[in-house]
Amino acid sequence: MPDVTLTPDHAAELTELLEFLNAWLTSDYHPLNASLHQFVGHPAYDIERLKADLTRFAFLLSGDTDGALFEPPQA
Repeated sequence: MPDVTLTPDHAAELTELLEFLNAWLTSDYHPLNASLHQFVGHPAYDIERLKADLTRFAFLLSGDTDGALFEPPQA
């Protein structure tokens, strides 16, 4: 896979978008979890898994060092 580079300001914007989506998923948890389940069609990938993926991607983009990536998800 070819290398992809982002300018720091683009990486920051993408990180903010991922964090925004993660917060939105938390704020309206039950309806969004039901919608995600219907869309994906399998219970193995739920909102908690999606939120963990978003957190991981944001961590990789931002170099976040506050440890949030390694904390258990909050329901």
